[in-house]
Amino acid sequence: MGKDLIAGGRNVHHKRRTAPKSDNAYLALLVKLYRFLSRRTDSKFNEIVLRRLFHSRTNRPSMGVARVARYLGKSAAPADAIAVLVGKVTDDSRVVGKFPKIRIAALGFTEGAKARIEAAGGECMTLDQLALAAPTGHNTVLLRGRRTAREANRYFGVPGTPGTHVKPKVRAKGRKFERARGRRRSRGFKV
Repeated sequence: MGKDLIAGGRNVHHKRRTAPKSDNAYLALLVKLYRFLSRRTDSKFNEIVLRRLFHSRTNRPSMGVARVARYLGKSAAPADAIAVLVGKVTDDSRVVGKFPKIRIAALGFTEGAKARIEAAGGECMTLDQLALAAPTGHNTVLLRGRRTAREANRYFGVPGTPGTHVKPKVRAKGRKFERARGRRRSRGFKV
């Protein structure tokens, strides 16, 4: 006998978060603000920002200023568009020379990133300042950092399997660590 799915519904155990797990007061106020905006405006932007505020820190990855500038340059948005990142904006020391004038709204900025953006004539905004500047998300570009950029992701999977680039968990790289049998460089194994 089957289960009446229409009457009984589906038995789903994993539900989407409806609030952040963090005790951060600023995050709680942002959730309150964007919950209000998503309810009172017809904007999908506010719903997305609200949902991303609920994410864990690993799911709110940071993004470097160089990547933000590159994405803004590639997008079809106007030149005065605001880049929105529900995460932290970090500095990129590899950026040498002229940096574009950009406006960014994010959860946080590193000191170097903030200095670089403001030196180029750009603007760093918090997400509550963004709510005043663009309550419906008009003229904004919503960005998200790479979740797989974490160091931990390099170890996910089975090392040694052909075709995978998984980093093996090794105590050290010296002569007496992980150098038995087929793991020597002379045997074609690259560590």
